[in-house]
Amino acid sequence: MNVSLGRILLYVKDVESMALFYKDHFGFRILREEGDRIVELESPTDSACNIMLHPLAKGRKAGQTLVKLLFDTEDVEGFCAISKKKGLIFGRIFHANGYSFANAKDPAGNSISVSSRHFRPQNTSS
Repeated sequence: MNVSLGRILLYVKDVESMALFYKDHFGFRILREEGDRIVELESPTDSACNIMLHPLAKGRKAGQTLVKLLFDTEDVEGFCAISKKKGLIFGRIFHANGYSFANAKDPAGNSISVSSRHFRPQNTSS
């Protein structure tokens, strides 16, 4: 049986601002079902997983559950430049093992990263 990651659940204080953040910066489509407090963000590509936003329960702190979302892009530098114009500032761009990546935080303090790792040349040696 094959299994793949289909969704990531984030507990957040402000579901609406988080939904707009991932829509505006990463192209997710916001899906809502009447009576459901969870908002699902549908990936803009068929090969990626969805994000589910769940209201943070009283007594829990934002970022208490450690999560890091990694977004694949061939052009990390270009993506970071476009994101900066939209108000999302990534940190330094790192280069390692044939790919690059940069880190930032979403409005709830969860770690996010853009990475070209998925697109790096495959090592063919044994």
